[in-house]
Amino acid sequence: MTLFTRGIILASVLALAACTNPDRFDSAGAGGAGGAGGAGGIGAPGSASDPRSPLYFQQTIGDRVLFQVDQSSITPEYQTVLDGQAQWLMTNTDYVAIIEGHADEQGTREYNLALGARRANAVQEYLVSRGVAPNRLRVISYGKERPIELCSDEACYSQNRRAVTVISAGLSS
Repeated sequence: MTLFTRGIILASVLALAACTNPDRFDSAGAGGAGGAGGAGGIGAPGSASDPRSPLYFQQTIGDRVLFQVDQSSITPEYQTVLDGQAQWLMTNTDYVAIIEGHADEQGTREYNLALGARRANAVQEYLVSRGVAPNRLRVISYGKERPIELCSDEACYSQNRRAVTVISAGLSS
C-alpha cells in the first residue's frame, strides 16, 4: 500500500470516529429530562422504547399470533396479545396494519393459502370486535410460501403457523 492510500484510509477512519455519538449507549439519560425522550419518559422517536413506534408494537405489544395445526381459532393466550394490538392501534391512529396469514409446509399450496387467509381474517375480525376501524386493516395470505423456520419438525411448524400484524404509517382507505 502506498503512503497516500494509507493516509486516505487513516483520514477516513478518523472522520468516521468523529461522527459517532459517545452517549448512544447511555440508557440512563434516554428517558430523563436531558435525554432523547425529554421529561415525558418516552424513548427516542421510532425506537423500541417509544410507545408510539411500530418497533415498540412489534417488540413490546407483540406482532404475531400462533395457531394449532389446521386451526384458525384464537386461543386465550393470543387474545391478550390481540387486545394489546387493538389498544395500540386505537391510540396510534396514524398507522394502518396488514395482517399476514401463514401456514406450515404440510399440505398443498392451495390449502395453505386458504388456511393463511382464515387465520388473517380471524385476527382482523378480533381486532375489529375490539374497536379498530376495519378500513385500517388489510389481510393477505402467504400460505406456506414465507416460513420463518426451515425444518421438517414440529418446533419449526409451530412457528410457521401464524398471523403477523405489520404496522405502517399511512392513510386508511
